[in-house]
Amino acid sequence: MSSLHLNAVRQFEQAASLLGLSEADRAILAVPKNEVIVNFPVTMDNGTVEVLTGYRVQHNNSLGPYKGGMRFSPAVDLDEVRALATWMTFKTALVDIPFGGAKGGIAIDPRNYSAGELERIVRRFTFALGSNIGPDHDIPAPDMGTNAQTMVWMMDTYSSMASVADRHTVRRVVTGKTVATGGSRGRDKATGQGVTFVLDAWLNRTGGSIDGKRVAIQGFGNVGEHAARTLVKAGATVVAAADHTGAIYNGNGIDPEQLWQYTSTHHGIKGAPDGEPITDDDLWRVDCDVFVPAALENQLCERRALDLTATVVVEGANGPTTPEAELVLADRGVTVLPDILGNAGGVTVSYFEWVQNRAGDAWTLSDVDARLRRLLRDATDETLAAAKEFDCTLRDAAYVVALRRLTTVMAQRGVFP
Repeated sequence: MSSLHLNAVRQFEQAASLLGLSEADRAILAVPKNEVIVNFPVTMDNGTVEVLTGYRVQHNNSLGPYKGGMRFSPAVDLDEVRALATWMTFKTALVDIPFGGAKGGIAIDPRNYSAGELERIVRRFTFALGSNIGPDHDIPAPDMGTNAQTMVWMMDTYSSMASVADRHTVRRVVTGKTVATGGSRGRDKATGQGVTFVLDAWLNRTGGSIDGKRVAIQGFGNVGEHAARTLVKAGATVVAAADHTGAIYNGNGIDPEQLWQYTSTHHGIKGAPDGEPITDDDLWRVDCDVFVPAALENQLCERRALDLTATVVVEGANGPTTPEAELVLADRGVTVLPDILGNAGGVTVSYFEWVQNRAGDAWTLSDVDARLRRLLRDATDETLAAAKEFDCTLRDAAYVVALRRLTTVMAQRGVFP
């Protein structure tokens, strides 16, 4: 399999060519600024010690502090984290929030550890990172395999290393916390909600509506589940859903709440009574209008792109479409709402949380949703305008919008010394 980071670089290089970007700017954005690798010991419940490896890649901070999730997954490696950090730089630039791009993680399956072991892993990882993260330097958030509790442990550990007077002011060192500990209302659903807001904005501008659309979703974790809920609330019908355990189809519609209750109890979709079981290959052939890949990278390959019946793909995951599949979809006239737009809801509400923490404020859910809808609508409009200006795909257009913001600031700041 090709390097995920090289795929990320190729994506922005296409937009860079459209803009006639300088070789200097391309070179700067093609590599991360910092790559932090820490090896740290953790005591397991049985008294043994495991030495784990953690990563934090900081890609670019021209627009503001580094920002990005912490991922716990067996697939985590330096190449993946580099790619995810790169995408985050362009994502924050596209939605015009004052953050840069970062990502981190540990190559573990959190399901193989007890709650106590996970807490020790998180706290030891945070301690090992030390000043490589900070409330105005690099701000982690939840990602695959982590959650609000993970962020609370990170915050508490980091704050315990701060001076006594600063232990409450540094809570914005992470976002995605529980509401009780300073998290933002709406953060848990933000990425899935953003999928719906972006699709709605695109449909509104192209003469369509979510109402009545048939949707298939790959991945039923935090992103897929909340995308399903908000899409159904907007009038769509979810006809198929899948995760790593299996896939189901129901032409009359799947109830996201019932499916979530089942998956929470049974740790996966397999055997869910909400629909008939189908194979993973069948999922990509389901008769639908909209397909939402909300799982891992490189899931929508060339073969699956040929099978797809949907006319629009909204990327809820990071990097779900391979370069080969991208060409097939373009040739078939399938619209792709790219990941740096389609899943930008999460980092946007993370920014809202950071702002609330700085101000000692707490916004209402309706206020959070309204602000999120507006920023994603504006980003969608700018992407559509760039696509028209350059006669290019929406992915290239999204990168054009992001690159214009990044390179304007980079030119004004210059290269030190």
